[in-house]
Amino acid sequence: MKEKDRRSKNASVTAARGRGAEARGGRHEHGHLPAKSGPPKGKGVPPPQKLQRPAAQESAPARAIEPRTGEKPAETVPLILETVPTAGYHLIDSGDGEKLEQYGPYRIVRPEAQALWPKALPTAVWERADAIFTGDTDEDGMGRWRFPNEALGETWPMQLLDTDFLGRFTSFRHVGVFPEQLAHWSWMKDQVASAGRPLKVLNLFGYTGVASLIAAKAGAEVTHVDASKKAIGWARENQTMARAEKLPIRWICDDAMKFIQREERRGSRYDIILTDPPKFGRGPNGEVWQLFDHLAAMLDICREILSPDARGLVLTAYSIRASFYSIHELMRETMRGCGGRVESGELIIREGGLDGKAPGRALSTSLFSRWVPK
Repeated sequence: MKEKDRRSKNASVTAARGRGAEARGGRHEHGHLPAKSGPPKGKGVPPPQKLQRPAAQESAPARAIEPRTGEKPAETVPLILETVPTAGYHLIDSGDGEKLEQYGPYRIVRPEAQALWPKALPTAVWERADAIFTGDTDEDGMGRWRFPNEALGETWPMQLLDTDFLGRFTSFRHVGVFPEQLAHWSWMKDQVASAGRPLKVLNLFGYTGVASLIAAKAGAEVTHVDASKKAIGWARENQTMARAEKLPIRWICDDAMKFIQREERRGSRYDIILTDPPKFGRGPNGEVWQLFDHLAAMLDICREILSPDARGLVLTAYSIRASFYSIHELMRETMRGCGGRVESGELIIREGGLDGKAPGRALSTSLFSRWVPK
């Protein structure tokens, strides 16, 4: 379902179509091998052989999933987590397959397949937007930006939850942040602030690092994993923008599945794990991630690397043909015997009108499932 039409946010790879081919983490696809040239052409030189691309690898060696025992956690369904207008972002209007959003100083128009209703605001308001995404409107398609008023730079300053970062106009319609995730980030920030000790947070498919910066600024020790070098580079830019160079964040460019399997072997433990995998992705070495093939194993490993006093395991899923009940039941099976509660449902964004103060329709963006210990 995310904007996250998500995210470019990667999976065993961070590069999945839908989140931006240049940067992430959910929602784009990179990892293509560079083209190689054949033998030089010329007299007496045999024609070049067609080069064979190496077979795709699994994102990690197969790992058996042993059936869990014990009672399943309690459940809360459906739970709707809502992003309301904030100082840094709000959804102004939506309809006719588009959405009009306020990102910091700019009003932006992008495609939105789930906006089935008519637009509430006049066409003239939409046409005065600062940036409009045009071209291919398919989730995985590339396009370009049109700037009706004046040409804008590639990036601009943003702030959410007191954390500065860079918005960016990408060719896959995404802008470097998925604001519906504010519901998860606010929850995480509260957990870190109230823990009375530094929590260890693992951010898998971490994209441009906004969640990692929010967690670190709240007092957590953060490990950020994304398979896209460009996403990691963008995240480091955001760290500088946030004046957070000295905060305890490990930026790791790696295949997510391989990374968590190594962490399991090492006995590493985390108090909060955020996971935002794409439907499909490729890792740095051609590893292939398929959500429906690998998700169960990923969650099973995540359970193993949760600390004894863990605060939560969060899964967000964008643009998949499934009900939230699918990931809800998977999460409950994964967390058998751990007690606690599994909360599952949808992330939505509420329209706020031009001034952000006129509550309107709710736009669904993604599915989620979250285990918490209480």
